[in-house]
Amino acid sequence: MRITIDQIQDFNKSRESDHHQHFQFLQGQLEEKGVDTEEVMRRLQQFQVAIPSWALGAGGTRFGRFSFGGEPATLEQKIEDVGLIHALTQSAGAISLHIPWDIPQDPAATKQFAGSLGLAFDAMNSNTFQDQRQGQQHEQQQQQQSYKFGSLCHTDAAHRAQAVNHNKQVIDIGVSLGSKSLTVWLADGSSFPGQLNFQKALARTLDSLKDIYSHLPSDWKMYIEYKPYEPNFYSTVIQDWGTSHLLANECGENAYCLVDLGHHLPNTNIEQIVATLLWRGKLGGFHFNDSKYGDDDLTVGAIQPYQLFLIFNELVYGMHKSASDNPSPAWMIDASHNLKDPLEDLMQSLEAIRLAYAQGLIVDHHRLEQAREENDVTKAQEILQECYRTDLRPLIREARLRSNGAIDPINYYREASIRQQLIKNRGLATVATGL
Repeated sequence: MRITIDQIQDFNKSRESDHHQHFQFLQGQLEEKGVDTEEVMRRLQQFQVAIPSWALGAGGTRFGRFSFGGEPATLEQKIEDVGLIHALTQSAGAISLHIPWDIPQDPAATKQFAGSLGLAFDAMNSNTFQDQRQGQQHEQQQQQQSYKFGSLCHTDAAHRAQAVNHNKQVIDIGVSLGSKSLTVWLADGSSFPGQLNFQKALARTLDSLKDIYSHLPSDWKMYIEYKPYEPNFYSTVIQDWGTSHLLANECGENAYCLVDLGHHLPNTNIEQIVATLLWRGKLGGFHFNDSKYGDDDLTVGAIQPYQLFLIFNELVYGMHKSASDNPSPAWMIDASHNLKDPLEDLMQSLEAIRLAYAQGLIVDHHRLEQAREENDVTKAQEILQECYRTDLRPLIREARLRSNGAIDPINYYREASIRQQLIKNRGLATVATGL
């Protein structure tokens, strides 16, 4: 199913009067403070976040998985769902595929279909963190070796070669779709002391990554993700941003670090990591989610919205204010939807991301730097918290309205009974590929 601009405009009509009243009031307040609201909205309209192909179905917990009905059973249906989200929010203009869960049978047709919905293909994601069941592998990716004891770091050369070749095949699929980047996340590590030689494991991983990197087209990027634990609980080979940075530097100038908000130990200062990577020009990608304890994969902004704002404050400074040569990062939501309707959850995440971005855009960095140079800690805190406490939702709605999106995407989704229509078209028993 598709949502037309006319349908969205009909929905917006009954809400535009109240919206314009709220927006004009906010606009007046912001411009009195010297904020260029038109520039903020321009940046918001340009800001697009990729939806991963594995996020359109019900997510799983460690103990079970509960379907919502109407899940997308094919790659085309997943693309269709991202198209629905993008039509309503005008901020999800890309899809990120996970291979081998979502291998296109006809890449040219898949690319054309996505384009008809206003979607491009963002980073490709490889999978060497689990063994693929028989019947799920692509004919070119029949898995002979198990990843139980690692992939790119494995002690056996045949295991490593299988994992390297898989990543190369993922790149080739991405080229046929118009993607320009590869994300590598490894589960490689150990659960018991003595199980792994740390130095040899890291050295083997570096050699494997260099082999993969050599297969990249010249205009591609490789993003190296990190995670301190899980599924291994004693060690992971790429456990932190420093190790990711080391590997990226060794691979080459088109290799970058990828920051996932859930891939940090509790209370880690993620905004400082972001600032450091931007300073070094090595922040390549960003995966959005939220957490209370670990890699909880919760809705963005649901637990720590102030931290999200502080991260965006550093991102805005690094992207727009500083002299960093860091390329524009690839943005993606990486969450699990085990209780909520996945499409509603993704729209909530998109709203939280755009809100934090907008709050970062209105920070007066000249005043903030003055306070810092004068060591005026109170003033610096007040400058940041004033921006965080400003309700910018009317500004976000205006940016969405100007892009032909819905003023209130979730209410449109519910009033139009989209989930019920998906169930009617696809049935209750369909299960999306992936986790």
